[in-house]
Amino acid sequence: MITAAQVKELRDRTGAGMMDCKAALEDAGGDLERAALLLRQRGAAAAQRKALREAREGLVEAYVHLNGRIGVLVEVLCETDFVARNERFRQFAHDMALQVAAARPRYVAREDVPEEVLATEREVYRQQALGQGKSERVVDSIVAGRLEKFLGEVCLLEQPFIKDPDRKVKDLLTDLVAVLGENVRISRFVRLEVGES
Repeated sequence: MITAAQVKELRDRTGAGMMDCKAALEDAGGDLERAALLLRQRGAAAAQRKALREAREGLVEAYVHLNGRIGVLVEVLCETDFVARNERFRQFAHDMALQVAAARPRYVAREDVPEEVLATEREVYRQQALGQGKSERVVDSIVAGRLEKFLGEVCLLEQPFIKDPDRKVKDLLTDLVAVLGENVRISRFVRLEVGES
């Protein structure tokens, strides 16, 4: 038997709806950890379906750091102005502004990285591997691994979240979509730092 206290605890932990929490707890036999994992898995599936829906509402979050030496603007979009006013949505936008300030991404997603940038990086990694005396048969896997690391550094969605480095920004976004029930996306950002070109 699932108690109201269990449902409340799971809801407080995940932010998911009451009925979703109750169903997850029932499916997990009352195990809170397993229920939280089920909610995350279901949220990822729901996020994929919702990603196709249009997001035209949202907000622009501003963050200024270090006595005005670093400034960030991040546009986060959702489907309705109701969600744009939601505290969790606003907290996510603020966290993304902090992430951009601290981690210096250059692109939102890996799809945004121009092919010429990827080609240049591939060639640099290839020459480095060959210059280190690596055999031709392992060079391609070395290049792929280094390119993946590069994308993890320059793409906001691929970066480890500064407040929880065990999770990527895209995981937080997926969780937010699952909780809010709407398509949410980081549209664009700009980061300015005094003296940096």
